[in-house]
Amino acid sequence: MPRPTAAQLAYGSATVVVSTIAMLLLSQTSTGLGVAVISAAALALGLLVALTVPLPRRRGRHAARTGASRAAAGSPAATAAQEGATGDARMSEGRPATAEHPVHH
Repeated sequence: MPRPTAAQLAYGSATVVVSTIAMLLLSQTSTGLGVAVISAAALALGLLVALTVPLPRRRGRHAARTGASRAAAGSPAATAAQEGATGDARMSEGRPATAEHPVHH
């Protein structure tokens, strides 16, 4: 199970605190059993909220590219044009420099 993010912790904690106060004020309970039931319900609600907060999407080498960037990145003419524009010839043995230095995630 992945670790919770800061947003999940914040939303879950805020939900527990606010819902506990609201339910205690609305129910006007004075017994220990009533407070325990309300606290348990607030905790369950906080867990539900924390687990339903959307997780951030990772952006890495497996991220989907758009059609234009996919076509431009794969064409040899685009690579040669980029090298000519920057004046930086990073080709060795027919491979771009990115192939020599892979990115590890």
